[in-house]
Amino acid sequence: MCIEYSKRDITIDNGGATQFLLAEPSRFAVASITCRYYQKDHWSVQSTSGAVPWVTWDGQYWWDKRARRGGARLTNFKVQGQAVGIGDAVLALRPRFPQLADALDDYGRTSGESGMTVDLPMDLYCAATG
Repeated sequence: MCIEYSKRDITIDNGGATQFLLAEPSRFAVASITCRYYQKDHWSVQSTSGAVPWVTWDGQYWWDKRARRGGARLTNFKVQGQAVGIGDAVLALRPRFPQLADALDDYGRTSGESGMTVDLPMDLYCAATG
């Protein structure tokens, strides 16, 4: 299953946050029963429409229960308009601490980027249908 969501209207004043909170459980329920899943979404959380967002990012989330792997990657991650992420730490560390930067750059290499992959537990249904 592949899906893309635009979650750019998570606001306090116009009900966007409430709509998001009400819709998210059903999105998760649909996704959780799949053996393979990929989601891309675009987030923006702010007090009111048109205000500077408190936080924004573009996300990619996936799993393959047969292969027992899953992961997430966030790009363009900003807090109050400032880029943040493990990629920012990598860029700052690289000149003086290149070995530490190398150890971290699997989790983000560019400004506003973070990510990781993880091992998943065995899913008997997905293992049997593979």
